[in-house]
Amino acid sequence: MSFTGKYQLQSQENFEAFMKAAGLPDDLIQKGKDIKSVSEIVQSGKNFKLTITTGSKVIQNEFTIGEECELETMTGEKVKTVVHMEGDNKLVANIKGMKSVTELNGDTIISIMTLGDIVFKRVSKRI
Repeated sequence: MSFTGKYQLQSQENFEAFMKAAGLPDDLIQKGKDIKSVSEIVQSGKNFKLTITTGSKVIQNEFTIGEECELETMTGEKVKTVVHMEGDNKLVANIKGMKSVTELNGDTIISIMTLGDIVFKRVSKRI
């Protein structure tokens, strides 16, 4: 199953609590909470290029399944991690104590990030 496509955020749960725990300043949390971000994914085999546009902020990350990479977080910090694939539709990574699981089901991507006891869920649809 290919992740390639553009996806727009449809809904999210626990955005403010999660971003605060992740270290994002309050003013940026307030600016970002109502923006419907767009994620563009280009998958070529095990190689992924991900561009997330939230208002004027753009984060670009590239990684290869199973290989160490450096990813930029929401706070702008760059961290090393390894992204794994479970089955053919689920990407899993652990980033500085946060677990990220991104699952593709048809035209819907569900991202669940867990930091301590805070679970942040985002649902995006292909556009």
